[in-house]
Amino acid sequence: MSDPLLFGVASILYLLAMVFYLFFIILKKELLGKIASISVYIGFVVHTMAFFIRWYIFSKAFSLPIANSIPITNLYESLIFFAWCLILGNIFIERKFNTKIFGVIITALAGMSIAFVDAIGANKTVQPILPALKSNWLLAHASLSFVAYAAFSLSFSAAILNLAYNIRNKKSILYIYWTAALGIFVYTTLLLIVDFIINLVNRIKDGYKPFSLLKTVPDEWKILLLILFICFIVLFYIFGSKLGSMVDRFGIKSELLETVEYKMITIGFMIFTIGGLVFGAIWADISWGRYWAWDPKETWAFITWLVYAFYIHMRFIKGRDGVSASAIAVIGFIITIFTYIGVNLLLSGLHSYGGM
Repeated sequence: MSDPLLFGVASILYLLAMVFYLFFIILKKELLGKIASISVYIGFVVHTMAFFIRWYIFSKAFSLPIANSIPITNLYESLIFFAWCLILGNIFIERKFNTKIFGVIITALAGMSIAFVDAIGANKTVQPILPALKSNWLLAHASLSFVAYAAFSLSFSAAILNLAYNIRNKKSILYIYWTAALGIFVYTTLLLIVDFIINLVNRIKDGYKPFSLLKTVPDEWKILLLILFICFIVLFYIFGSKLGSMVDRFGIKSELLETVEYKMITIGFMIFTIGGLVFGAIWADISWGRYWAWDPKETWAFITWLVYAFYIHMRFIKGRDGVSASAIAVIGFIITIFTYIGVNLLLSGLHSYGGM
């Protein structure tokens, strides 16, 4: 069985887990939570097998040492690794804090990451590695950067739930802020799920061509998608307060949400500082003769670092509540995703090998 097919199976299991987590939160039925967890575990095992199969194929195809051939050299492979880190984090949080409340957002992120590959029509075949990437620093810099991105994304799940738990007044700016952020997240998730299902059906048929709701559909349908987007934002504004009530039903307190959020950001920040910035600068000096070139990726990585440094600073300022810090964590997540994916797809630079 090929690794892309196994990754697809893992993605389906994560999306199924997301659905079961959602109904578990709504209905509070323990059986649904157990089914969600089992789906995650099975998906993670399949995902891990697929990743190591690709790693082995990659190493043999180009006669590279194992340490120099970790398959994270393009956007497709890095998204697969990113999703793997997310699910590992979900399993850790679920067991460490004995709660499944974070699962619906984390599995959605993991499923979206793999589904996004089909949406952009990324090449899934094993590609020759560029000379600049044939280095031990690939494992040290790139892999640690993606682990940090995953930790920041895990913090987003806690931050958005903390805002939902504490901010239920519809007249509050923070209420508008978090409901809009969650509405955009859910809308994007549904778009990618629809894309994934259509591509899955097309793949079974002859003459498969990648499908994307934002690229393939007629212009009049894009107007409908825009209207649906606005409706999502309005609906989340109207019913957003109910999410906080759901969190209440599980006995989850703001202290737990802030603890998960803070720990994930602290871990991610340390890894990103060492692996992303320090190791990246050393590798840049070895490869290009300079530590820093203000490449778009470097610039946005530094912006990401500044946002999370500000978050950590806010946590230590006397009188600053956790809600304000959570709002910064959500901003940090948005910037992280742009640094990770947006820069690769929209801006050129020394890191352009991270594209499709």
